[in-house]
Amino acid sequence: MRLLPREEKFFTLFLKQSEIINEAATLLLEGVRGGNSRLGAVAAQIGALEHKGDEIIHAAFTLLNQTFITPLDPEDIHTISSSLDDVLDGIEDAAHHIAAYRLEPITPTIVQLSEIVAACCQTIKLALEALNRNEPMLDQCIEINRLEDEADRLGRLAVEALFQNEKDPIALIKLKEVYELLEATTDRCEDVADVLQNVVVKNS
Repeated sequence: MRLLPREEKFFTLFLKQSEIINEAATLLLEGVRGGNSRLGAVAAQIGALEHKGDEIIHAAFTLLNQTFITPLDPEDIHTISSSLDDVLDGIEDAAHHIAAYRLEPITPTIVQLSEIVAACCQTIKLALEALNRNEPMLDQCIEINRLEDEADRLGRLAVEALFQNEKDPIALIKLKEVYELLEATTDRCEDVADVLQNVVVKNS
């Protein structure tokens, strides 16, 4: 039994998860830019990525249970893994609803919020790469917080405009839910940033 396992295994799993998240966010953005003809295939691809992400988080939890000495507190490893999984779940949920609702047209707000989700996910990847190299990542965490604030502002304005201008109640309900799902995904990205900042403080 190895009592001093290779510490980089956890960071490798984090990075793999961030790559999958980035791929899913990129697909989501491509889908909303491409419209309904593209969204069905995109949602299926993102669903497959979500299953891959589940495999990685299960691998992380299994490794955590088998590891005597970990590079970070076990609770922090668990929280980082779970937070990353939440982001991927959020992307998958948003993609599924957008595809199922067959919104016509895909509104500029949906595209803008998807752009923010993609930017958040790319910044999470950069933060995890910095963590892996034991380098500062405060700038990345601040950027994720800024992006989440922008998504929150954009989402609030969009919902306000819906209630003022949208005459079709079914369309209003669908759009409001999609806006909220995308904005909630940026909240989950901010949760990852908060967890990483706490890890840095605890280990400094």
